[in-house]
Amino acid sequence: MSEFVHLHVHTEYSLLDGAAKIKDIVSKAREFNMPAMAITDHGVMYGVIEFYKECKKQGIKPIIGCEVYISPQGRKHKKGKPSEGTNHLVLLAKDETGYKNLMNLVTLGFTEGFYYKPRVDMELLEKYSQGLICLTGCLAGELPQLLMQKRIEEAEELCKRYLSIFKREDLYLELQDHGLIEQREVNSQLIKLSQKLDIKLVATNDIHYTDSNHHYPHDVLLCIQTANKVHEQDRMSFPNNEFYLKNRQEMEEKFKHLPKALDNTLEIADKCNFEFDFSSTHMPNYPLPPGKTTHEHLTDLCEDGLKKCYGDNITEEVKDRLKYELDVINTMGYSGYFLITWDFINYARKNNILVGPGRGSAAGSLVAYSLGITNIDPLRYDLLFERFLNPERVTMPDIDIDFCYERREEVIEYVVEKYGEERVAQIITFGTMAARAVVRDVGRALGMPYGVVDKIAKLIPFELNMTIEKALKMEKRLEDLYQQDEDVKQLIDVSKTLEGMPRHSSTHAAGVVISKEPLTEYVPLQTSEHGVVTQFPMNTLEELGLLKMDFLGLRTLTIINEAVKIIQKTKKVDIDIENLSFDDPNTYELISQGKTLGIFQLESSGMRSVLRELKPSKFEDIIAVLALYRPGPMEQIPKFIKSKHKEIPVTYPHKKVESILEETYGIMVYQEQIMRVASELAGFSLGESDILRRAMGKKKRDVLAEQEKKFIDGCVKNGLAQNKAKEVYDLIVKFADYGFNKAHAAAYAVLAYQTSYLKANYPTEFLAAMLTGAMASSEKVALYIHDCKELGVEVLPPDINESLKNFTVVDDKKIRFGMLAIKNVGGAVIDNIIYEREQNGTFQSMEDFCSRITNCNRRVLESLIKAGAFDSINDNRAQLLASIDVLVTFSQMIKSQKESGQMSMFELMDDFSNNESLSLEEVPPFSSKDKLQLEKEALGMYISGHPLDEHKKIYTLGVKNTLELQDMKDNSTVLVAGVISNVKKIMTKNNKPMAFVSLEDVFTEVEVIVFNDSYEKNQAQLESDQPIVVEGKLSFKEEEGAKILCQKIWNMDEYLNLTSNKVNKQKNFVAKTKEKKQQEKVYIRLSKMDKQTFEMVNRLLDVSPGDHPVIYYIETEKKTIQSKYNVSIDDNIIDGLREFLGKENVKVK
Repeated sequence: MSEFVHLHVHTEYSLLDGAAKIKDIVSKAREFNMPAMAITDHGVMYGVIEFYKECKKQGIKPIIGCEVYISPQGRKHKKGKPSEGTNHLVLLAKDETGYKNLMNLVTLGFTEGFYYKPRVDMELLEKYSQGLICLTGCLAGELPQLLMQKRIEEAEELCKRYLSIFKREDLYLELQDHGLIEQREVNSQLIKLSQKLDIKLVATNDIHYTDSNHHYPHDVLLCIQTANKVHEQDRMSFPNNEFYLKNRQEMEEKFKHLPKALDNTLEIADKCNFEFDFSSTHMPNYPLPPGKTTHEHLTDLCEDGLKKCYGDNITEEVKDRLKYELDVINTMGYSGYFLITWDFINYARKNNILVGPGRGSAAGSLVAYSLGITNIDPLRYDLLFERFLNPERVTMPDIDIDFCYERREEVIEYVVEKYGEERVAQIITFGTMAARAVVRDVGRALGMPYGVVDKIAKLIPFELNMTIEKALKMEKRLEDLYQQDEDVKQLIDVSKTLEGMPRHSSTHAAGVVISKEPLTEYVPLQTSEHGVVTQFPMNTLEELGLLKMDFLGLRTLTIINEAVKIIQKTKKVDIDIENLSFDDPNTYELISQGKTLGIFQLESSGMRSVLRELKPSKFEDIIAVLALYRPGPMEQIPKFIKSKHKEIPVTYPHKKVESILEETYGIMVYQEQIMRVASELAGFSLGESDILRRAMGKKKRDVLAEQEKKFIDGCVKNGLAQNKAKEVYDLIVKFADYGFNKAHAAAYAVLAYQTSYLKANYPTEFLAAMLTGAMASSEKVALYIHDCKELGVEVLPPDINESLKNFTVVDDKKIRFGMLAIKNVGGAVIDNIIYEREQNGTFQSMEDFCSRITNCNRRVLESLIKAGAFDSINDNRAQLLASIDVLVTFSQMIKSQKESGQMSMFELMDDFSNNESLSLEEVPPFSSKDKLQLEKEALGMYISGHPLDEHKKIYTLGVKNTLELQDMKDNSTVLVAGVISNVKKIMTKNNKPMAFVSLEDVFTEVEVIVFNDSYEKNQAQLESDQPIVVEGKLSFKEEEGAKILCQKIWNMDEYLNLTSNKVNKQKNFVAKTKEKKQQEKVYIRLSKMDKQTFEMVNRLLDVSPGDHPVIYYIETEKKTIQSKYNVSIDDNIIDGLREFLGKENVKVK
């Protein structure tokens, strides 16, 4: 069989249009012995590097191309429907010039021609045609469109235009045959044009999926793109199943009368010889002082920086470490990288933009510390340079920088200005259809009931890198449904085909690329709402040798910055936040009490619980807890705590490593410790130790076997017995699974300490800054206001005479609500209020306010009244709202008079500042309940109180608040109290009523789904503002918050009376059984020490704290272990354990 090359191929990077996964389609081409293949995605080049590498891997010649959109009316014509005036054209790169021209065309399609699609035109084709081969496209091409419309002369003229641009040898008339009448008619005309104008023909197949049986999954993919259902008639779809990768024989059957059109695919493949260069770097040139090399200038800056870091205490150890690092950096060619990084951080510091203490392994570098790139001493905390930059494994350094969230853009703008906007761009990232998400997408497109799809999606374990294939093996219920239910089988099969494909592109949260030459020399670009963005993701850019930086905006730094400013203003204290000593007793007391809401990395309820047990007393404890509080190492936390408090003896794998593991009580917590142990026992260099660490993480058997032998041989050479060396190696392998980068933990511990220090020593100021930082989320503000109350800090309602934009400290232990947090009140009005107050004094009456603030419209005035902002001049909110028309009319009248010059400001002030002469409606004040409701409308929360305040007793009766729900297990039975804020009643398909109820408490709100049965029984309770207690099943979805599936509802008073009666009846019984109950324990039998099972059991136990010990019996070990959990013994917890582990494995006695 003769060879054939496919030249019109849409991969998964023709987003939601191409269903051909690169790996699969290249494998299929190889299976058909095709020597080459092209990639021609719609208007973009997202996948060209991945495609190139896969082709090279499988021994196929890659051809880089794109099916561009072309606008016959010109790229700047941007009128009409999106489907009108846009055609397709296939371009293939012959060489480097062609590839660069293709990148320019694709980029300009976005930056100059974007109108629904990225479009180019003839003008751009003429400018950037060199090195490109042109195929005239599918039926959507301009030439086929003219032929379909019988505009033969115009078609001929277009061919001549193409010939003038691409020359005869690089222009091919494209023939396609997918069994469509239109194609055959067009093909006959193309053959005539070929003969008349002497233009070659080429046969292609418009590939959108790999195999013919992928037609249906591809159809579903189109439905996901267009938000249609597959059963709908009038929607985008392909006419048949011919759009797959065909072999030569199948193509010959279509074009047997035109063998030359088939052979021309090989001719084109021979012409296309572009190769990517992955060996060069394209780092921008940093401008140097005259007569200095990059290495010399870097050395000068580092030596100056050491004096700032260490003063006169620069030891030989420090000097030697700096020289070693500088030599490695210079040898690897990265001196310029450090200068570039130092430069923009230096700019930030000079302009008072707060910079984080470090992130990732860069905190292990003394060079970075001396330059001010990081702010933690790597020598003091034993942080290793080799973990960051390994001289024995050449990789690009990776320094991520945190900046104040509000000013991050200023630093990026500085970099753009310094290196040129054509050399700087942000970086693309792709959202993919992961296992659960693709099932939900496909289920919607298939029109399956939401409940069924939700059930299937939830059966897929919520773990990192989970696939549907893995889930079928892990979850028997999913496998059973797959085998027994045809609809579920179809859902799963289609989902498996589409799983992992990119769904959309977006801008990376932090990534910025900086290049030596204009970026279009190396990478295609596109536009986004965030500006210009690369079409290649971060890893691809690094492979091409481009400099990638992460400029992260961290809100914590903004809060720290704001707190320091407030402290200076209120306390007249200048805090040098970057040079705190880590020994403040108030700070450790606050952390040990778990009062760490709002504290960086320490605010989750689980973390606060650990902190209360651990009681950190030194900075190293904070580093350790940040490293340990993650899935996996969490199981070491109880041992760590007991070792710290000397409740159990500390043991070490060998006496030689005692100094390495001493700070973590014999537990290998950090990757750096693994490296140190390998160095100490096996004689590894730190570079070799880093290679060992990476090998363990990657789990490549051949590499691990080689490393194990090297380690054991090294240990034996250093005097260890072989069996002891093997024992230590196995221990390292175990810990390597979850060892954490200490440099990263240490840098983040600095932020945790800084925020804790501010909260412990300046609570009012810190809380004000924290509330300001959370202003966009009423839920967060409500949570932090509750924290303020716990700490004795009062948050006062907004006040027209005292509030500023942000939350403000007005007195010790008093914070005034910020006006920017009031709904409908914008910055311009607030600025005017503050300016007027500062210039002419406080507002004395409503008349005074309305006469001075005339840009305050009805909505703004209503919101200010509802929020209580006028209480200091008129506390009858009901009267003010009833008189809103009078107030607005008066304000508009005054505004007109001012603008016409009829009254001066002084006249107005004389007339109105001291007299309330406006005639306001006489109405009684609102009740407390009504006032609270209006506050909720204006602020998104209650501020002066809460409707549940009179029912606080409810939380002593086993009822949860909404905050506690977040730490509970999906499908748990819960009791929740709250006030109904909204009821949405609907009719089911069976014409029965049900409701979605918003239930809120002092923290936030939760949605309660009340199905028909519960609705019929509890309809009378479902009224807005009603305080109720709900019993139901907790439901979590990964893309949404918690929901409660209602089983029962009580009126609040009804529930309190009910439980009060129960308590009285049970007192005697409880008294009699108390002694017996205190002696009862929960015994759990496990077949082996299985980490996943332990974690799941612990999650169950964590939901039901109490006084009864839990004892594990491990069958393989023949021993018992006491759990750290004590539980309350009730049916729910015991039934849950028995359901999970088997009835025979859970006993209470």
